[in-house]
Amino acid sequence: MIIYGYGNPGRQDDGLGPALVERLEGEALPGVETRSAFQLNIEDAQTIADAGTVIFVDASMTGDGPFAFHEIVPSAQITFTTHAMSPGSVLALCQDLFNPERRAYMLSIRGYEWEFREGFSAGASGNLEQAYAFVMEKLAECVSRVDGAVLSVH
Repeated sequence: MIIYGYGNPGRQDDGLGPALVERLEGEALPGVETRSAFQLNIEDAQTIADAGTVIFVDASMTGDGPFAFHEIVPSAQITFTTHAMSPGSVLALCQDLFNPERRAYMLSIRGYEWEFREGFSAGASGNLEQAYAFVMEKLAECVSRVDGAVLSVH
């Protein structure tokens, strides 16, 4: 499993994805690899090629709750700019190039402020805490271990 956070920590709440991944790195979870970047790129199709499950984590400017979590599928159309790709496009490119089967999810953490400075808004900090607790609970439910090997992720 790969948990891939992306966003710009220098733009306040936009850094929520990498911040969640940084917290997870401190947990040293068996069978869970963490990655973070400013944005998703073409190369990320290879990064996720060997993962059975991928959770993309990003900040969101919209949403009613502190975070949203849902399954995503490869985009019918691979789209990207010279700067970034969507998670669905990364999945589609991975499928086209490497043909692996995987489950993918999007965890969108609600943010509120996007100025060019470090640090989260008070609301985003609380949302990050709730999203972190949610991910830890999901990992406890989903990752089965026997003799140190990950058996399945549901």
